[in-house]
Amino acid sequence: MFIACKNNKLCKSHNSERQSVENLFANRLTDRIRRHLSKCIIFTGVYLCLFSLQSCSISYKMNGANINYQTTHSISIADFPNNAPMVNPTLSSTFTEALRDLYTRQTRLQVLRKNGDLEIEGEIVGYDISQGAIKPDSYASESKLTIRITVHFTNNINPEESFDRTYSAYQTFDASRLLTDVQDELCAAMIEEITNNIYNDTVAKW
Repeated sequence: MFIACKNNKLCKSHNSERQSVENLFANRLTDRIRRHLSKCIIFTGVYLCLFSLQSCSISYKMNGANINYQTTHSISIADFPNNAPMVNPTLSSTFTEALRDLYTRQTRLQVLRKNGDLEIEGEIVGYDISQGAIKPDSYASESKLTIRITVHFTNNINPEESFDRTYSAYQTFDASRLLTDVQDELCAAMIEEITNNIYNDTVAKW
């Protein structure tokens, strides 16, 4: 009986020590897991904050535009009448639609015909042909086609950014060719140049 009792006490003592070791190991493991989870949570939080800030920056300066979409939601672009002495019958509609399409593609602004937060209006005031370089035989080797457009820009959110400007662009072509043969191609290049300049001055502000 004494031996059995003694062995029983030893067994209990051994079991108690083993339980203590297991509890200590479990506590240390739990602490490691908690520290690891804390690091993961902190890292995830920092990553989400950085991602959010980056997303805000992208939405604010998407495609080169410097627009605060929280305050500016729309832009209105009126038709540009052709009041040049020499008239290209399709220039007015082609230019107006190209300008509207540029803001539609490059910004998240709602493009309207009137009463926008930003407003663009103007007119075509010049569509001119002039002689370019002169050859030794005194004949012009090139002709130059020039477009001039006046623009009135109104920023109803920040009125100090409103302005009135005249934009122009030109293209040269061989003097032996007729204007009717080349004007569509030349006008497309000049319209792209002028609309990009208007876009940069109104919302990109480079």
